[in-house]
Amino acid sequence: MKNTYTRMVLIALLLAVSLTACKKSFLEVVPKGKLIAQTSSDYNLLLSNLDLLNIGAANVQVFMGDEVAAVEPYFSVAALKTQRAFRWDPVIYEPNEDAGETLIPMKNIYLYNKVINEVPDATDGTDALKLTIAAEARAGRAWTYFMLINYYGKPYNAATATTDPGFPIVEAADVTTTTFTRASVQQVYDFIIKDLVTAIPSLNVQVTNRTRMSKAAAEGILGKVYMFMGRFNDALPMLNAAIADMANQATPVRLYDYNVEFATGGVFLPISTSTGPASVLLPNNVESVYAKQFSNSWTFTANEIVITPQTAALYGSSDLRLKFFVNSTYSTKLAYPVAGVLRRQGGSQTTFGVLVPDLYLLRAECKCRNNDLAGAKVDVEALRVKRMPAANAVVPAATANDKTLLLQFILDERVREFAVQGARWFDMRRLSVDPLFQANTYTHTLYSATGVPTLFQLKPERLVLRFPQKLMDQNPNIENNP
Repeated sequence: MKNTYTRMVLIALLLAVSLTACKKSFLEVVPKGKLIAQTSSDYNLLLSNLDLLNIGAANVQVFMGDEVAAVEPYFSVAALKTQRAFRWDPVIYEPNEDAGETLIPMKNIYLYNKVINEVPDATDGTDALKLTIAAEARAGRAWTYFMLINYYGKPYNAATATTDPGFPIVEAADVTTTTFTRASVQQVYDFIIKDLVTAIPSLNVQVTNRTRMSKAAAEGILGKVYMFMGRFNDALPMLNAAIADMANQATPVRLYDYNVEFATGGVFLPISTSTGPASVLLPNNVESVYAKQFSNSWTFTANEIVITPQTAALYGSSDLRLKFFVNSTYSTKLAYPVAGVLRRQGGSQTTFGVLVPDLYLLRAECKCRNNDLAGAKVDVEALRVKRMPAANAVVPAATANDKTLLLQFILDERVREFAVQGARWFDMRRLSVDPLFQANTYTHTLYSATGVPTLFQLKPERLVLRFPQKLMDQNPNIENNP
């Protein structure tokens, strides 16, 4: 990680020039590699760093979810990372490669640490302003660590979390640090929760830019963290607060109504024959409470990853989300050799972070698990009525009145909403330690050019990524995952 941290400083410097146009003295480097920031405004501007928005190639989750399949001859010429992660191989990266899942996130940890540690001593600004800036950095650090622990730590299991290896906790913005030790999964989750609980009281309810952390966003993150820990009673109040507070933001935050947005004048029009529905720029995406995005060519020009016939069958014929899928390749428009598979389209970046549909579906799941079936039905239908004609959005009565069926319906709705967006992989991880779902098995299918299937079975140890060899060579004291 030493080399990664060194690069953090250089990139932060370049981005500070392009984003803030600050005076030269603000950009000079002191001996330990720190950026020089002096005023509260300086630290505030550091939180407009583009790396905090664009997470780049942190995207293995897209082709590790079981909602997708792969198709030849496109799969064999795909990047090795794609092929290996789809097969759930132990080794994903070449020995000289950085992992996309650590590269930008670790740079961002450095930047958050810098703000947290230094803004209290800024030369101007009120104490309240400094607390707000530090709170935003703390909540951003918590979100980043939540991603890292869900890549490199085992799924949270209260019985084993204190001994399961997690991820190194780094709190100092110091590029001279060379020794890193993996904290336990429990320690990382405790660290995340502490950051969020500390941050939330000082965060702004109203923000004018969805790339900045709001109180609603941090509450939503904390609710999701509790969900991934199986603490549903703790999650529900936070999800309630997030949904209530997002309605008060100056930046509009709501669900898109696909019945409107696919009609004349809608944001998803025109629908291109090559790239699908029009893309909404991230700063304008009203479904984003806290804006992050990663590169996703499998919703743009890549042809090798599709949704399975079983996933496609989850959608009703009137579900307008189907407009984001086609049954042919990107440029050549060739039909796939397997009936029912569909390729997602609609932009080269996937929006994640904190999303309105995710909050509604997490709360619906939480209510269902807490035996509030009526409340769960209301939440899942609040999303569905925005995705299809109202008559088709109603949860069937037999499903709505059965806890087991309703819970599965909500989880299926998550697949319908987030297919090829990476969310399914993280759901698979948390469900693997859930007593209701831990017996589930997961497979991937690779179809030949003539449609002959080859199956890959997910082994439990592959629910966790291994650290790439390059990082291990730089940090030989770190224990790798099996």
